[in-house]
Amino acid sequence: MSKAGIDKSKVRQDYFTERHPGVYLEDSFGLPHRVKFATGVPAFLGLLSANPGMKIKPNTPIMLSLWPQFGHQVEKPTPGSYLAYAVRGFFENGGQRCYVVPLEDDTFGSLEKGLEAIASLNTIDLVCAPDLVKDRARAFEDQQVVVNGCEKAGDRFAILDSLQGDNCQQVWDQWSAIDGRDGAIYYPWVKVKGFDSGYEVVPPCGHVAGVYARTDRLRGVHKAPANEVLDGVVDLERLLTNADQDYLNPKHVNCLRFFPGRGIRVWGARTLSGQPAWTYVNVRRVFLTAVRWIEWSMSDIVFEPNNPKLWARIERELTTYFNDQFRAGAFKGRTPQEAFYIKCNAETNPPEIRDLSQVVTEIGLAPTIPYEFVVVRLIHGEKGVTLSGPTRPRQLL
Repeated sequence: MSKAGIDKSKVRQDYFTERHPGVYLEDSFGLPHRVKFATGVPAFLGLLSANPGMKIKPNTPIMLSLWPQFGHQVEKPTPGSYLAYAVRGFFENGGQRCYVVPLEDDTFGSLEKGLEAIASLNTIDLVCAPDLVKDRARAFEDQQVVVNGCEKAGDRFAILDSLQGDNCQQVWDQWSAIDGRDGAIYYPWVKVKGFDSGYEVVPPCGHVAGVYARTDRLRGVHKAPANEVLDGVVDLERLLTNADQDYLNPKHVNCLRFFPGRGIRVWGARTLSGQPAWTYVNVRRVFLTAVRWIEWSMSDIVFEPNNPKLWARIERELTTYFNDQFRAGAFKGRTPQEAFYIKCNAETNPPEIRDLSQVVTEIGLAPTIPYEFVVVRLIHGEKGVTLSGPTRPRQLL
């Protein structure tokens, strides 16, 4: 019988007939699974050791779904590797999928190439670059490039590290030097177990990215990634006080705090932006996620006739999506009508717009604002002191 005529089922039956009961590896290559829409998926841009021990092409995203894959597909984790500590911290805090992008070197041009390598990825929504803080002289400039790259892409958010050893004033200077809606700063650095022995102090972005992913999965992007425990962290480079928090919170620096009996927690959720509408990380990410979902789910409408039938379909599909978000608690309002509106009709698509081969949809959202402050009132009266509240105060921007 020719090779092409071999009965594979007969061969498989004979193979197992001659074996004792047990577990055997059988090679089988099926159709690849379609990647599902997900949030909390970061791209880690960073440097490898001088001798990674394997040939890895720079600026090529490598997808990981487990921490041990880093050692197999990237390089053996070594002390001093901020990239490796960030990826490990991500998985320790509940992250499930990320991309690693090795940079050629620590130059400005290499960073730009790394950002170009992830520009077309529609499976990520976070960007971390822990090695940017190694060079103090140009750290802020490099971080600004990352934030600009996120804003240009329009569907991702940068998690930025403070600089090692900085005090509160220096971190405020960092916030003042970097502008943008699609990024947030976290302070201070974290102390973790070293890869060989002892402990190392490392940038917190990977651990915080894991908190983003865990919060997204358990609650949704509308929940602020704050008041969450940082797993895998044994201490902080600096223990911040309430006075430090009072100083940094209005300046949009997100603090990492230790609370007795409650552990080390993320204690802030503010973006870099000074615009009141984009004060909070979760509010900005609700909008970014909506953009990603629309591009992900509605790519098949391209080249469809631009007419009322198409407009009705767009309104219907977007209404379904935002209804789901409303039920999950992403928006304010007692009814969906109070929480959002979708408008895609002749008013938003006049002839001059249609002549440009564009379809314009107007979307209005009322996202929920984080409950940052709890206020109780002490009432002194004839019956003594009583408590009233808690109530929600006006947000301090």
